Amino acid sequence: MKIDFRERTPQLIAIIGVLVIVLAIVIGFLVNKNAEIEEIQQQFIINKQELEDEYEAISLQYEGFKFSVQNDSLLYKLENERAKVLRLQEELRMTKASDQAEIKRLKDELSTLRKVLRSYIHQIDSLNRLNEELRAENQQITRQYKETSRTLTQVSQEKEELSEKVSLAAQLVATNIAVKAVNNRGREQSRLSRSSQFVVSFTIARNITAEPGERIIYVRLMAPDGTVLSKSPSHTFPFENREILYSMRRIVEYGGEEIPVTLYWDIEEYLMPGTFKADIFADGHHIGTHSFMMEQ
Repeated sequence: MKIDFRERTPQLIAIIGVLVIVLAIVIGFLVNKNAEIEEIQQQFIINKQELEDEYEAISLQYEGFKFSVQNDSLLYKLENERAKVLRLQEELRMTKASDQAEIKRLKDELSTLRKVLRSYIHQIDSLNRLNEELRAENQQITRQYKETSRTLTQVSQEKEELSEKVSLAAQLVATNIAVKAVNNRGREQSRLSRSSQFVVSFTIARNITAEPGERIIYVRLMAPDGTVLSKSPSHTFPFENREILYSMRRIVEYGGEEIPVTLYWDIEEYLMPGTFKADIFADGHHIGTHSFMMEQ
């Protein structure tokens, strides 16, 4: 049987046209599907990046606590939580954006981390409020302490001043001081060449505030050249935090009433003429002085 292609041509053209239309529809569907898949994949990437940003933010929050939290126990717990955040961050970095099950798990972990973080923030706020209260209390205590210290210092100063006044009031005083040079017969001389002895006399004034008892009276005779007359370099006594030479000393019994004292210095050395000086000491105080002239 002979086929007449001329009669079949319109049918073939119609079939081809239908196939072309179907192919176009399929291609269009596939193109749209690929676009949707690419859009979904892009969204997966964006979601993963947002999740990574959120993990980074919470990690930075934990990092900042190192500089603001002073409680060692709480700081240790915060460090442990930050270590957990860093571990989950690494897991997220290694996870593909398309692995939605793992992404969801890590997102749930992040939600748990946020709840834990809120509880720690609450603890930190409570500690900060407590610290503020303690600081305020410490400031008040410090002010009270300073005020008390100032009061005690003032009282101590007043007590010290009173003690100094009492000490000054109780200090012995030498009055009627006289120094003369005499010869071997006890006659007063004005020339060193005729003198054999210096006689120092004075009176310890009456003072009822002074403590009664034995007193050591020291006399220093100073020559015109500034030399202190002394029989031995070991003859020293304490005065103003140092040891100084004395020429003569006398132990007297003082009962608060006026008492005369006389001391003698044998002239055994060569002395230059000029102004001599006699200083009297008792109880660590300089209680009198007297100058006198001697000729050659």
